[in-house]
Amino acid sequence: MASKQFWSGDNSRRIERRIVVEGDLVLQTPAQFGNGDSEQITDMPLLVDTRDGVTPLLTGASLAGALRAYLYAREQGFRQALPATKTERAAGRSSLTGILFGAFKGDDDGLQSALIIDDAYGEQYSIGLRDGVRIDPTTRTAEAGKLFDMQVWQAGTLFPLRFELLIRKPHRQPKETDAQFAKRVKKEQDALQRALATALQGLANEGITLGARKRRGFGRIAVKNWRVKQYDLTRPDQLIDWLKNGSEPLAKQNITARLELTEHHLFTQFQSETLIDNRHQFRMEATFALDGSLLIRANGQPHSNSPDMVHLSDQADRPLLPGTSIAGALRNRALRILNLLHANTAEQWIDDLFGADLPEGKQKRRQQDPNIKSSRLIVEETAIENAQFDLVQNRVAIDRFTGGAKDSALFNEQPVFGKNKGKDKTHVHINLTVRNPKKRDIGLLLLILKDLWTGDLPLGGEVSVGRGRLAGNKANIFYRYPKTDAEGKFVHDEKGNTVFVSDEWSLSQTHNGLESDAATRTALEAFVTTLVEGT
Repeated sequence: MASKQFWSGDNSRRIERRIVVEGDLVLQTPAQFGNGDSEQITDMPLLVDTRDGVTPLLTGASLAGALRAYLYAREQGFRQALPATKTERAAGRSSLTGILFGAFKGDDDGLQSALIIDDAYGEQYSIGLRDGVRIDPTTRTAEAGKLFDMQVWQAGTLFPLRFELLIRKPHRQPKETDAQFAKRVKKEQDALQRALATALQGLANEGITLGARKRRGFGRIAVKNWRVKQYDLTRPDQLIDWLKNGSEPLAKQNITARLELTEHHLFTQFQSETLIDNRHQFRMEATFALDGSLLIRANGQPHSNSPDMVHLSDQADRPLLPGTSIAGALRNRALRILNLLHANTAEQWIDDLFGADLPEGKQKRRQQDPNIKSSRLIVEETAIENAQFDLVQNRVAIDRFTGGAKDSALFNEQPVFGKNKGKDKTHVHINLTVRNPKKRDIGLLLLILKDLWTGDLPLGGEVSVGRGRLAGNKANIFYRYPKTDAEGKFVHDEKGNTVFVSDEWSLSQTHNGLESDAATRTALEAFVTTLVEGT
């Protein structure tokens, strides 16, 4: 029998339903969606809608890539290789990633994506400018010619998101009974909805960050006001509704917005705790008091009458602690610790945790070593709470020869000052996450936490005059890792999934000193011992 034409109904995707999901994505921290060019005004300009040249653009391709990477990490764990052989690609078709986003690269026989993602155009937006500089780890000063700047969309910028999930009815297999076919249809369609619910969890719980420098605090997001509508294309009235109104935003169709996506009846069966998650990670959330002042310079002067140097702040004039500043200080201190403990492997271990450092003249290392990877350490940008941010300090440069003031060297600064009395104490938050942590990584971060806690590791600029010193208040530590048996092999459940264990420890500073229980001290000391011994 001759094969049927490609346009035949038997060869179609047999779409039965379309589920439209919308939500409002709001930037929690600035984001850099670059256009790939550079210009004289700024080194890294933003991607905008070419129709008017100003509206922020978040492409559907960027969203699809972020969602696919997040879903794949939930299934396989962080930094797992994509299917490389024909057999692996064929097996990948049945994974949640393959079901939702289609075939992996190189699989010509796989299906196309079941998820349609629209471009998102920003609303309520404003542009900010951020500086970046490379710090010499030896002198702790800026390297010459290594200053750059970038444009960012400020926190609060809103992007209306729209997804459309195509629910297909599979072809019936030979000798398959009605009951068997109905069971398989339900199983495959439920798996498709489960895959979407799992992927969108990354948007709901800040598991996904977008844009450049997202491992240094940029691009954190939150999605609110979820709207969901289903079109059953087997019913004539809903088919006509989709043809007439399918492209209209759900907000204009008076669809009720919900805070959580899982509150909708199509997704209530997929609660977050029941969704697959094979991610191995370590997280530290520490709160400090500001002992003195802190100064991280903003780009330029906010106003014509502003001081010469002003601490970085957001649109609401809240002082910020950027992730780039934290990461730079942590990297330099980690290098000093490792040079003391394991000088021969210090740089290798630093590159493994913080990402490869490729200064000018060493760019060929990327071609020489294909195993160089990006940072496994994620540092968040946070706002400094209850700080004194309205005081200006005048300073003058001193001539070292005469001991008098230099001519034209008077300048003023507006740093952040800490308030450490009363109820409104200043709080500085440092949140770190490590993907696929080694025990030595955790031990290294614990030693750095100790240095931050005791004020031995200052942050920001002008540390030589006493700025940037912190005093620890409390720290919550979370560790999620795969369970192993007595032989060191991973333990699996009845479905074949790896069993993960979650541990949690806490530290707090009181009048009596640092408080923690014996189990916490033993567990954390074991990580430091592993680092010291190099095992």
